[in-house]
Amino acid sequence: MKLYSHAQLIKTTVICVVAAVLLTAAICVNISKKKASEEAVASTDASAAEIKEISGAGAAVAAGTATIESSVSFLEQNPASIISVAGSTSSGYTQEEAQNINVYALCNEAVVNINTQVTAYDWFLQPYVQDGGSGSGSIIDKRGYILTNVHVIADATKIYVSLFDGTQYEAEVVGTDLDSDLAVIKFTPPSGMELKTIAFGDSSALKVGQRVIAIGNPFGLERTMTTGIVSGLGRPIQNSNNRIIRDMVQTDAAINPGNSGGPLLDTNGKMIGINTMIQSSSGSSAGVGFAVPSTTAVRVVADLIKYGKVHRGTIDATVIQMSRRIAQYAGLDISNGVLISEVVRGGNAEAAGLRGGSEAAYYGSRRDIIYIGGDVITQIDDIAVTSLADYYSALESKKAGDVVTVVVRRNRKNVTLKIKLVES
Repeated sequence: MKLYSHAQLIKTTVICVVAAVLLTAAICVNISKKKASEEAVASTDASAAEIKEISGAGAAVAAGTATIESSVSFLEQNPASIISVAGSTSSGYTQEEAQNINVYALCNEAVVNINTQVTAYDWFLQPYVQDGGSGSGSIIDKRGYILTNVHVIADATKIYVSLFDGTQYEAEVVGTDLDSDLAVIKFTPPSGMELKTIAFGDSSALKVGQRVIAIGNPFGLERTMTTGIVSGLGRPIQNSNNRIIRDMVQTDAAINPGNSGGPLLDTNGKMIGINTMIQSSSGSSAGVGFAVPSTTAVRVVADLIKYGKVHRGTIDATVIQMSRRIAQYAGLDISNGVLISEVVRGGNAEAAGLRGGSEAAYYGSRRDIIYIGGDVITQIDDIAVTSLADYYSALESKKAGDVVTVVVRRNRKNVTLKIKLVES
């Protein structure tokens, strides 16, 4: 047996301990590298899945935009501009500032100031011309088509549009639609003039909280820009023509008199709404403005340019606004809704079972004759009908040939009918 000195024993022990420590460290490092590799692979897979999900959402939005663009393919517009915005620019602008600047640069030349003249009468009933209203509009076609509100050009005998460069042209009405408060007017640009246009966006993809931009002519201050967010969606609002416009976009972007008819834009410079009205006790912006959604505008514009009016489906019957007086006279148990006075013989409504009145009665200040005893419409599809405004609103997006579910009050009971609409 070999003997070791005390010094040799200590030396051997130290060497063994160091070797054990080094071996343990090597094993730990190896395990850490393997774990990190597995986490990297998992992270890559998750990122790929996330990218795939985002790409899918982007494809859905792109599909919606493609639908909008195909719906207005008849318009002659400028090619879509791509806005590139850095997080912060060399000029010191923030990303939000840079987006605002770019949207204004892209769209402001396509926003026009609209002024009208109307005919008035003096004490001797002699007609004379005076200034009417003013508002805004968006050039949507390089041939000079402009989208605005009906109430901006109401009762106008002459309409003038002022472009960004100060030039003014007389315009004519192409078509108006009271149900959506939208109108298309047109002027003829001089030969060689290349008009800037604003493209439609997809309002159905909007989210509450999304930033929006309004450009218009409040108080005659041309091409003023204000910013805000989408404050609400799907608002049913009654306009100045006593028509209820559904799915209005609510915004807190400052909208004042003169902004009517101007565009509400997203941060890509696409028109997602047409600024139409405000809710205010003073007549000035209180941060509650409403815009007709672009999905409605696209459908309306197509018909206005092609036919001069919007072709909608309707029920082939004569309808009367219900009232307490009619309800009492006819012995009805409801005073709200739309009374069916007459039904077109041999029409779709009669075939579906809708019943008109049989007893003649005088109605209104002009002593018109209506027929009572018929059905009272209280609902169309999922929309409650309490007035004529509700009735027209429920049919606003319908076309001839569409089938609607109609609930009527008959003999104190609710009856459901399926009625095929006819051309209005």
